[in-house]
Amino acid sequence: MRNLLVFITFLSIVTMNAQDSKLLSPDTIVIGDVLTLGAPSGQAYQHIFFPRLNFIIKKGGTTNFKKLQGTKVVVTDKQATEGKTHITIKRKDGKKFLNSIAVVKVNLEAAAGAKEIL
Repeated sequence: MRNLLVFITFLSIVTMNAQDSKLLSPDTIVIGDVLTLGAPSGQAYQHIFFPRLNFIIKKGGTTNFKKLQGTKVVVTDKQATEGKTHITIKRKDGKKFLNSIAVVKVNLEAAAGAKEIL
């Protein structure tokens, strides 16, 4: 009887957590949505397309991608081509990414799968 009670409690908790989770899919994203940048997968973001580091440095920017983690961004454009969805994002606070880039393109499916964008 005790095992049954533990199992039912576990099942109800898992069900509640599954309903609360919000999945990021290309169909639910519209222009104006606010998203959050996650941790980079590696040294830099793989699916958020920043320019090469030498171009960022030439424009007077910084190359610390870890500072971007947790930054709120706004979707400004959405394009679906060849089974991929690319969105364009800018910072919600109006500042530039890495002090030199105003807008950035993102491969939505890959970035969401790698938890680079939440």
